[in-house]
Amino acid sequence: MKPVTLKEIAEILDISITTVSKALKDYPDVSKKTKRLVKETAATLNYKPNAFAVNLRTSESKTIGIIIPEVVHHFFSNVIKGIIAQAEKKGYLVIILQSNESFELEKKQIDLLLSKRVDGILMSLANGTVNFNHLNEIIETDTPLVLFDKIAKVVKCSKVIIDDRKAAYTATKHLIDIGCKKIAHFRGPLLPQNSIDRFLGYKQALTDNNIPYDPSLVYICNCSDKSFEEGKESARKLLKDHNDIDGIFINTDLVAIGALTEFNKQGIKVPDDIAVVGFSNWFMSSVISPTLSTIDQPGYDMGKTSFKLLYKEIKQRKKKEPVTFKTVELTTELVVRESSTKSIIVKN
Repeated sequence: MKPVTLKEIAEILDISITTVSKALKDYPDVSKKTKRLVKETAATLNYKPNAFAVNLRTSESKTIGIIIPEVVHHFFSNVIKGIIAQAEKKGYLVIILQSNESFELEKKQIDLLLSKRVDGILMSLANGTVNFNHLNEIIETDTPLVLFDKIAKVVKCSKVIIDDRKAAYTATKHLIDIGCKKIAHFRGPLLPQNSIDRFLGYKQALTDNNIPYDPSLVYICNCSDKSFEEGKESARKLLKDHNDIDGIFINTDLVAIGALTEFNKQGIKVPDDIAVVGFSNWFMSSVISPTLSTIDQPGYDMGKTSFKLLYKEIKQRKKKEPVTFKTVELTTELVVRESSTKSIIVKN
């Protein structure tokens, strides 16, 4: 069936199209009786406003885009939930795109969103992002952009982050405090800023506690869809290269769970032989055996905060007000569980 138009409602009620439009929008110069008749008729005929026409009038699409590295990921799924919860309150449709950690795909997705005339874009950068020209193109179109989690510090836009360096320092210091002397680090790829900062936090904690930094104790994991397998493989290499290791700080929980699986397979007792701390507080971290100590990363709050910043910028631009970029830093906390509690005896 063809969509019902304002003209058809007007003809049925023998009133003007303008009166129908005003009645549906609750204009005060239309009587209550007319408003009731118009709304009842519109409901009976299943009238839907022409979104395209509305967008042309208001210069708004009421749509925003999200680009994230992975959709099926505990942290990013929580971010999406936080964004959608706030977007729905403001009447926004959310387009979710997955870059698969690909720089080239990320660029194409930005072009797609800009062609759709979205009102704003929220992004967490792919590990493969090698330059930021495509982000500057967003800014040049005067489209609001907010980066979260994996960001580019040099891009002039609002950002929502955690202090990755401080969180990594806290995790590593915890391992030192429970008596670990030789601490490895399973880090992420070389490019993302959060991977760099977590490595630097690990390194600084060693230095501040008079433990020499040993680059051979750092293993790179790409944190892809094979993160679990990367954790197992890195654990095998670690045990082969350094049989006297007694602690590991790991860049993500999924990699850490892979490492725990390999340690269990090889009869390594965690935490008695090796203590382990992960990052993000994935739900599996509290149900595996031993349970995993980890840094709690506030994904839902990051999503809510990111949308609020974007929405504020959308409204500022619409009102021709000056836009001031803001960086919001959310707090993290260390969640201590069995994998780094030396008093816990893990029974095989």
